[in-house]
Amino acid sequence: MPPGLKSDALIEIDHVTFGYDASRTILNDVSLRFARGKVTAILGGSGCGKTTLLRLIGGVHAPNQGRIVFDGEEIDARNKEQLFRLRRRLGMLFQFGALFTDLSVFDNVAFPLREHSSLSEEMIRDIVLMKLNAVGLRGAARLRISEVSGGMARRIALARAIALDPELIMYDEPFAGLDPISMGVAANLIRKLNDTTGSTSLIVSHDVQECFMICDYAYLMSAGRIVAHGKPDELNASDNAEVRQFIRGEPDGPVPFHYPAPSLERDLGVRIGA
Repeated sequence: MPPGLKSDALIEIDHVTFGYDASRTILNDVSLRFARGKVTAILGGSGCGKTTLLRLIGGVHAPNQGRIVFDGEEIDARNKEQLFRLRRRLGMLFQFGALFTDLSVFDNVAFPLREHSSLSEEMIRDIVLMKLNAVGLRGAARLRISEVSGGMARRIALARAIALDPELIMYDEPFAGLDPISMGVAANLIRKLNDTTGSTSLIVSHDVQECFMICDYAYLMSAGRIVAHGKPDELNASDNAEVRQFIRGEPDGPVPFHYPAPSLERDLGVRIGA
């Protein structure tokens, strides 16, 4: 690529293999590209490696093989100075919110601003109130976390994730545990925030229809590998058996229900059906 010319992808996952130990591979030679300014969904069942991808992008772990490139710069999980600088440019909505229960709603959203900036408290106050207003919770600023509902907590976590106006926002299961109304609100917020700020959004989820309503592109993962990718309408029209099974929620198909294990007879030490 010519010097000074940016790639159209903000994040590039290049032939990454990763496992927490030698006995189990979580990601197996995975390659993905996440376009700037777009909403990309990473879909798949529980345990397929979706959240692990986000951890690798955030530098929590280093890949065993391959590389992860953020805006043209390869991420080095051992380089604390680099990680601190790059993490300043990303926001993360954790799967269970990860709010500080001893802090108020206001102080939760203010936390990254106080940690990563030298802004005055007056400026922090204005930013926090604007972010809470964006998620419809400015009136809840002084409440304790114990005083808000699960859906409200998810929106507070979203306000905190966007407090620093990040270029990249990563959402780990943003729709889990939400009622249909809250789920729709969350989905619309993700799309609106992406389009308003020009950020790049990655959504890790197993909620197919909510993601297809708002994403520009989607990857489908299974057992640590990419089985399909494309625009929502392309995946809906796919004749791939794994894609059809996951999108339609079919109980029978190539994706097994049971985690790999020895036979039940062997584990129990008895012969079943004798």
